[in-house]
Amino acid sequence: MRLIVEHSTCYRYSDPVRFVVQSLKLSPSRFDGQRVIRWSVAAEGCTITAAFTDGYGDEVLTLTCAEARDEVHVKVSGEVVTADMAGVLRGHKEKISPRAFLRQTGMTEPTDEIRDLALGVAAGLGRTDDQQPGTLDLAHALSDAVADAVVYAPGTTHAHTTAGEALAEGQGVCQDHAHILITAARLLGLPARYVSGYLFADANGEPHEAAHGWAELWLDGLGWVGFDASNRTCPTEAYIRLGAGLDARDAAPIKGVHVGAAEEAMDVSLVVQEAQQQ
Repeated sequence: MRLIVEHSTCYRYSDPVRFVVQSLKLSPSRFDGQRVIRWSVAAEGCTITAAFTDGYGDEVLTLTCAEARDEVHVKVSGEVVTADMAGVLRGHKEKISPRAFLRQTGMTEPTDEIRDLALGVAAGLGRTDDQQPGTLDLAHALSDAVADAVVYAPGTTHAHTTAGEALAEGQGVCQDHAHILITAARLLGLPARYVSGYLFADANGEPHEAAHGWAELWLDGLGWVGFDASNRTCPTEAYIRLGAGLDARDAAPIKGVHVGAAEEAMDVSLVVQEAQQQ
């Protein structure tokens, strides 16, 4: 599939800020299921340094604005050819051991409810401990259990909602589904991480013009495999992968700081569409 992305993020400040620094994970991942035709990241009046590749294998840009300003406008534009790899992240180069993704964070702190969910799924598949290798059937069962336990309901949670809070609430969005799945997988000894990206359409083929997040689990014999509990599927050619992290904060496409006590507001516009066939 050939996908075109137009993504605009505007940060507005109540008073001019003197210095802004942002880390940008806004470049598509390089792996067998994804090929970049063209891609640009720009911000008028700011400097964007040449990209480097972090230990996760993700391309990172650094944005700096040295002069006082009351807004920063980051614009992304590009075209990517994608292929359905059944969720398997094949050909992606990274340096960090998968075992680094067994560590829980504040967003994925286990609760008794998540532990019960994970152990219940494992028991149903005849697993007796967390030392057995991660298997595809276990990963699918965990993803389905999360989807069953948490209804997709936009606006019911926020960016700082933890996995435990979302499961207790019984509703949430893609970030919540991914965090709960990651927490449960780690409890069973499966390395798991959060992935940020774009989604052209959901599993039913309906338009989905928004940023998206899902989980990747490390499975014996397969490596990293993506699971989107919100849509009950593994990533297909409709997904564009940007980057990964221990949780949504770590994998955030944009994160940064500014000097000054000004309040910050953010406006986002995102359109993902299929390119017209030539």
